[in-house]
Amino acid sequence: PDSRMESLPEAVLIRILASIPAVDLVLACRLVCCQWKNLVDGAALWILKCQQEGLTGAESEDNTENWQNFYFLSKKKKNLIKNPCGEEDLQHWGEVENGGDGWKIEELPGDFGKEFPSEEVHKYFVTSYEWCRKSQVIDLRAEGYWEELMDTTQPKVVVKDWYAGRSDAGCLYELCVKLLSENEDVLAEYKSETIAIPQDSDANWTEISHTFSNYGPGARFVRFEHGGQDTLFWKGWYGVRVTNSSVTVEP
Repeated sequence: PDSRMESLPEAVLIRILASIPAVDLVLACRLVCCQWKNLVDGAALWILKCQQEGLTGAESEDNTENWQNFYFLSKKKKNLIKNPCGEEDLQHWGEVENGGDGWKIEELPGDFGKEFPSEEVHKYFVTSYEWCRKSQVIDLRAEGYWEELMDTTQPKVVVKDWYAGRSDAGCLYELCVKLLSENEDVLAEYKSETIAIPQDSDANWTEISHTFSNYGPGARFVRFEHGGQDTLFWKGWYGVRVTNSSVTVEP
């Protein structure tokens, strides 16, 4: 930087830098000189950016790395599952197993069903009389989660899914999520038990969730798979219903 910038009080320089996009701070401004590197690596700049953009809740003001990563992870947080509620039929879902009459998308609440807890969800996927499964593989780098972040910070990977049965038919449900390496080796895995919903259930929607943390370096992909079937083997779509699936990377 020119001498005029060097002569600015640090607090003023931090305010100037805070107006610069975060990616440019890390990839460009940090390389300008030792002073700028220290400011970009320090807590004060990221605390200010968090305050300016309404991002609060970082665990510790004294943890420099936490504030920078907290900023990036908070800004990027979104559901990485595409088409979680069937609004685009089966688009984005791969390795689809269509047992029985296969997957179907229905409008909430559906026959012998209940409304979903959120008014934003309007549809669900429903299974048939033999096992129906579907999956998505999330490329973390393609979603903007760079290798150093995943290897060093190892942010939480939070998985959620919602399932329900009909009040007139029993069904089964399973969820399996894996964190995979570059070569698709399994670094961590969560597999639910096979959940049985009785024929006389109340048909309420139930959330299932799991948080991956301290999973070690190398995570590059998340593989999400769920599915189920009915237990009466009735032709049609009397199996488990699923919707509002989500995978998020969080501070």
